[in-house]
Amino acid sequence: MSDKVLVAYGSKYGATAEIAGRIGEVLGAAGFTVDVLSADKVRGISSYEAVVLGSAVYAGSWRKEAAKLLTSEADALAERPVWLFSSGPTGPGDPVQLLNGWRIPDALRPAAERIKVRDIAVFHGAIDMQKLSLPERLIIKGIKAPAGDFRDWAAIMAWAEGIARALRPA
Repeated sequence: MSDKVLVAYGSKYGATAEIAGRIGEVLGAAGFTVDVLSADKVRGISSYEAVVLGSAVYAGSWRKEAAKLLTSEADALAERPVWLFSSGPTGPGDPVQLLNGWRIPDALRPAAERIKVRDIAVFHGAIDMQKLSLPERLIIKGIKAPAGDFRDWAAIMAWAEGIARALRPA
């Protein structure tokens, strides 16, 4: 197998795509050949040594394209190292604590367990009120979710560096 890694993502407004891009940059700097693709652009994973898959989280669910990739490619994913990440909570504090320990939608847990994913990270997300539709803005205000960019780039990069070390131990 090659040193080729797929970083796939489901993103609505681009914040999660940017997280995936940064993960891809870190893996590329570690010497891997990396494809960073929207999950709906992935046409099979057989040529990849490892896969990182993440999604923006809306109302406790992953984006459809990311969830579909995880479930439809579960057999192939089970044959290689896989890392998952969710992006979404905003505001101060640990993102996992903000979600009361939640890491992945319950509907995707069986696939993740079958694949035996190496890790499931949760990263802070970003909410740009200017990009949201009126109904989305009303929901955000109703649940009192803080708007702004809360992504922790150092944590994202450290997680990606851990993936690189796991794939190419010293």
